[in-house]
Amino acid sequence: MAELKDFAEQLVNLTVKQVNELATILKDEYGIEPAAAAVAVAGPAAGGTEAVEEQTEFDVILKAAGSSKLAVVKLVKELTGLGLKEAKGIVDSAPAPIKEGVSKDEAEALVKSLEDAGAEVELK
Repeated sequence: MAELKDFAEQLVNLTVKQVNELATILKDEYGIEPAAAAVAVAGPAAGGTEAVEEQTEFDVILKAAGSSKLAVVKLVKELTGLGLKEAKGIVDSAPAPIKEGVSKDEAEALVKSLEDAGAEVELK
């Protein structure tokens, strides 16, 4: 049980870049799609008539840095609180999540800031 608790603590403390790398490893080496796995675990709703809930948490995904990569790296550093090296790593590994599970207002503000800096951004 202690080993699982240590493992869970390691997962919680992963950086965004490390989570992205883990997802790539799971997909490439084991054939596991992390997003698909979450859907598979949830399973279909009983009866199939489920009320559609309004999405309250959004993920801001950097699709491409665009023409002004340096400005985007600086902005990602500022928005995430990461170091310059980590922010550059996220921009270089695009598509990559910038922030996950944020409110609609915050997500829209992040998208606007990143697009103003020249980045191509997706909101999920």
